[in-house]
Amino acid sequence: MGDKLLSWILLIILAIIWGSSFILMNKGMFGPDGSQLYTSNQVAAFRIFFASLFLSPIALRSLKIINRQNFFPLLIVGLCGNFLPAFMFTYAETALNHSLVGVLNSTTPIFTIILGVLFFKMQVTIWHIVGIGVSTFGLFGLLGIGANLDFSSSISYVLAVLFATLCYATSLNTIKRYLTHIPPIKLTSLAFFLVLIPSAIILVSIFPDSSFEWNKEYQIGLVYILILGIIGTSIAVILFNRMIQMSSALFASSVTYLIPIVALIWGLADGEDVNWIQVFSMLLIIGGVLMINLASRKRNSKKRIVPSA
Repeated sequence: MGDKLLSWILLIILAIIWGSSFILMNKGMFGPDGSQLYTSNQVAAFRIFFASLFLSPIALRSLKIINRQNFFPLLIVGLCGNFLPAFMFTYAETALNHSLVGVLNSTTPIFTIILGVLFFKMQVTIWHIVGIGVSTFGLFGLLGIGANLDFSSSISYVLAVLFATLCYATSLNTIKRYLTHIPPIKLTSLAFFLVLIPSAIILVSIFPDSSFEWNKEYQIGLVYILILGIIGTSIAVILFNRMIQMSSALFASSVTYLIPIVALIWGLADGEDVNWIQVFSMLLIIGGVLMINLASRKRNSKKRIVPSA
């Protein structure tokens, strides 16, 4: 299978997985009646702990890869690509609706370009900029953002998501600049392994608390968090890191534009209506991602580095 086709397949798979992550976060935090089961920090700490633990056997066999040159980049990926965003997103989910969080999450490509140009010697073309603009315009049309933004009462939650996307952009550029030689599964497992102990410390310090009751609802909530940690985090990040190494940091970050489409499909399954504006907006998003991909492939066709399996 060619890299181009595989990159698109991974993009779609990741959009489906991460498009469902917000639902899993919410179901992990709240019961069917809306009562809180776990705090946002507990969900985030469990998520990272489960993902790190799941990948630890691979990490232990890959420790010899770590050296003076890649330790700091791996730590950046662990903290910025996984650890910090997990806490920021669960915090935001306590107050913001899924659509708004999805829109804010889609600022990742913007930060990827800004940081890439300023600090990572990224070269962008006019088609990268046009592709981002087209996808952003389609995203706003899809979600009806003009009617939903209310920053005055939610500024701290909005800033939390923006900080998370800034972290994602930092991680994306770090991988593309310094870590393309490390196979994705080893890269992911080592990055998570470096944040295993911090997540365990936080988990022990905040859990359990006086309000905890180990009943059926708490058990079901923990299952949702387990799925979020293993499938929505560890496995998804392995696929994501593979996609970064195969294509470009900018194309990989464009997955955030497809996540709201998955949310819309979930809405359809739940009986919501879809109008022509939403369909047109989805086509704009896909068209923008296609522009980014074509521009990246044209620029990198002669110098792309493909990691060993």
